[in-house]
Amino acid sequence: MVLRLAFMGTADFAVPSLAALIDAGHDIAAVYSQPPRPRGRGHRPLPSLVTALAMVHAIPVRTPERLDAADFADLGLDVAVVAAYGLILPQAVLDAPRRGCVNVHASLLPRWRGAAPIERAILAGDSETGVTIMRMAAGLDTGPILLSERVPIGARATAPDLHEELSRRGAALLLDALAEGAIAARPQPEVGVTYAKKLRREEGAIDWRRPAVDIDRLVRALNPRLPTWFMQGDQRIKLLEALPVAGTGAPGTVLDERPTVACGDGALRLLRLQREGRAATGAAEFLRGHGLPPGTILPCPAIS
Repeated sequence: MVLRLAFMGTADFAVPSLAALIDAGHDIAAVYSQPPRPRGRGHRPLPSLVTALAMVHAIPVRTPERLDAADFADLGLDVAVVAAYGLILPQAVLDAPRRGCVNVHASLLPRWRGAAPIERAILAGDSETGVTIMRMAAGLDTGPILLSERVPIGARATAPDLHEELSRRGAALLLDALAEGAIAARPQPEVGVTYAKKLRREEGAIDWRRPAVDIDRLVRALNPRLPTWFMQGDQRIKLLEALPVAGTGAPGTVLDERPTVACGDGALRLLRLQREGRAATGAAEFLRGHGLPPGTILPCPAIS
């Protein structure tokens, strides 16, 4: 069944879903994405990858700061597909398509409603996550569920790992949901609701008083979106990869030359680091150009 639809997405997570809709031959009346934002080394305003893909396929692109419900209704849509768009849809927009609006969400709703479900699942130590196709309602990710699929979170999984896996699976699940026109939506459970609040830059500061497993989750969850870092003297050093290991000592103490740092519980081996203004390197190369001798005390952030 070919549907007339609009696609609304901005973040890279949305790209596989748009590609799947194009490949399936749906009539995409318009693609909505947020306006170009400064990014990259030059901080020049660049269109989203969603916009770039739409332009390659000559699909009309709209990048409004605010949605115009009347213009949206004039598209005469069967359905609108939303994936990591970044704007709240007013009720008039939600009601405009004949089959409503459906959303591709990177969690097993109702767990991790909100902005950063992939990162929050890793930070919480969840053993699994998933992707949900839901019919959108006015609340924050509160709409009824059409389809969902579970995905295990491996012991060393990173946010980019899960991002790629969930975006791919979400695209496939979306096509299944659209193909089944009479799929029965089920309300989300009232228990188990959690919110994936937006990530804050200050969350990247490493507090060596925390358990090593928690700091490891922080590193795997935040990089590269928000770097995790610690201070040595007046230098901020990014920690891009680490491994929890056995070890004891005062939190922040460098225990050996690998290097391994004592934490509130256990220790953390630093595997990949980056000095300010330098390229990221493995620990051995980092240490050749930057001393981090055993006995060094790395400071912990002040407790607010």
